[in-house]
Amino acid sequence: MSFKQTYDFGSETGEDAIDSAEALEARLTAIRKRIIAESESADLISLAKLRLDEGELLNALERGDEAWKIVRPIVNLFTEAGEWELAAEACDVLSQTEHHDALVALANGIWLSVTFPVDPQVSVSLLQYVIDDTPDDSDGAAVAAAVANYLIDMRANDDTHNDLRFFATQMMGDVARRHSQIETQDQFDLWKKRLELDDPSKFLVRLRNVLDVMAQDDWWVDRDALRETLPA
Repeated sequence: MSFKQTYDFGSETGEDAIDSAEALEARLTAIRKRIIAESESADLISLAKLRLDEGELLNALERGDEAWKIVRPIVNLFTEAGEWELAAEACDVLSQTEHHDALVALANGIWLSVTFPVDPQVSVSLLQYVIDDTPDDSDGAAVAAAVANYLIDMRANDDTHNDLRFFATQMMGDVARRHSQIETQDQFDLWKKRLELDDPSKFLVRLRNVLDVMAQDDWWVDRDALRETLPA
């Protein structure tokens, strides 16, 4: 969960919003002091994690331009180090900045979180943006929901699987109702079959096409080279 979700200014009174903003500013100051203090002793990945926290706080304070400048370079640092989950989380932060390349950041984050075995909660969080922002009659939301369910079944451990699976199943049902006014189980099963959402070899290719449109060829990693490193 991002800091902005935790501090929903729109649901607070003016005084509460000021208090929350002051709390966030205090946390931002503390993070920046820690970065300075550890800049000579900590390794680059540890410092980048602190920068990621800084970016989330800046987003919560609606200072997305600052967040972009800080977080964009650390995506490269994380990917070069093979820290795929952290790279995906950094893309998540960037996607919330309202920068003109925010959609490109989201596409890169989803690609990383689907391609590499990261925590499925990270993958589902990123895919949720596609579901929320896609028109009701578009297949893109259905494809994203199918991938979310697939990744949970493939990657979630016993402790988290049931909760995540319940959430993803509800998400899939909501998408079906939006997309085709699906209400019954029989309708749902036919809908999945019609859209080929029961075949990973089909919906994963369709997700790739969706991401290509989102990224507009602005990929931040060499995807072909990285694919060659993956197990068959």
